[in-house]
Amino acid sequence: MSENYFKKYPSKDGYFQEYGGAYLPPVLEEEMKKINDAYFAISKSHNFISELRSIRKHYQGRPTPVYYCNRLSEKYGGRIYLKREDLNHTGAHKLNHCMGEALLAKYMGKKKLIAETGAGQHGVALATAAAYFGLECEIHMGEVDIAKEHPNVVRMKILGAKVVPVSFGLKTLKEAVDSAFEAYLKDPVNSIYCIGSVVGPHPFPMMVRDFQHIIGIEAREQFFDMTGELPDSVVACVGGGSNAMGIFSGFLEDKEVNLYGIEPAGRSLEVGENAATITLGKPGVIHGFKCYLLQNEKGEPAPVYSVASGLDYPGVGPEHSMLHDMKRVKYDYAYDKETIDAFFELSRMEGIIPALESAHAVAYALKLAKTEPKTSILVNLSGRGDKDIDFVMENWGKDYL
Repeated sequence: MSENYFKKYPSKDGYFQEYGGAYLPPVLEEEMKKINDAYFAISKSHNFISELRSIRKHYQGRPTPVYYCNRLSEKYGGRIYLKREDLNHTGAHKLNHCMGEALLAKYMGKKKLIAETGAGQHGVALATAAAYFGLECEIHMGEVDIAKEHPNVVRMKILGAKVVPVSFGLKTLKEAVDSAFEAYLKDPVNSIYCIGSVVGPHPFPMMVRDFQHIIGIEAREQFFDMTGELPDSVVACVGGGSNAMGIFSGFLEDKEVNLYGIEPAGRSLEVGENAATITLGKPGVIHGFKCYLLQNEKGEPAPVYSVASGLDYPGVGPEHSMLHDMKRVKYDYAYDKETIDAFFELSRMEGIIPALESAHAVAYALKLAKTEPKTSILVNLSGRGDKDIDFVMENWGKDYL
């Protein structure tokens, strides 16, 4: 399935079956076509591939390891492994596609990188890439997320990025995307919009997946080297879904490997209390592409919430939408309480503080280990929790200390 799959999806028009595409005004259609053409012309060249491989090895610190959680496994019954993307430079998987996007921008002669961020990890990664290549960087971030993720805001500023607070709507990730798109429209010739997940108009869902594919390539080989077999299950959190597509892409052809994408159920499954897009949404269009979408009765994006700022998005990657319909990936969810429990459990049992986004996947893996003892479970630990510790302690510290 692997080679044929990646050649088949997306289509030349950017569709993953009925999802994806580019629903854009004419001025942006032209710019997206330029980016698409440049991506295919440049990213397959020897020079681009060699430079990106060198960056991954000598700057990012790849490959990141796979780690066996001995104490968690003993306690919960399954064999739990982590793909340690928290050890990737900047502390999350985001740098995988940010260095790729910034390298493409350099080859295209762009001078400025523009992006949105929720949890701040994409913003930090893009600011890092901009500093590496000597480019300007502008990051749009909702005021709610700025307050929750203050450490990452400081990191972005130290790295030289301009952080633009977004004060309209719910002041979270969706509004940050709206604001960043508006800024990009003002000067698409000299700037490039570096989307932070496998979302947005074509070619971004494809580009980000391709740059994140390194996670799946490494994880499959590492796990087999460690155990002599493939994992029974692979688990990853899903907001937009870049880290999940990264690791899933290494196992799509392995039908015996179960793939689980875990969405944020938040406080409850009531409208506005979660961001469980595939679980509760239906097909719709947002930010220039078609996907499963949480909608109100008018078909507009519904309000969303998640304890993890990187997951509170009403849409999801078009490829995830397709994989759900194909039943290749099972999409489930974890509540805030389960997530916070898992945050502290991994910290205390293994000495690894996870990002709240990643803790959703950990929470599900712990439940899976209980119900399917003796099976092997590989979790994509997509980020570290440094950014979240102040927020967690302020809101839950008294309950866990």
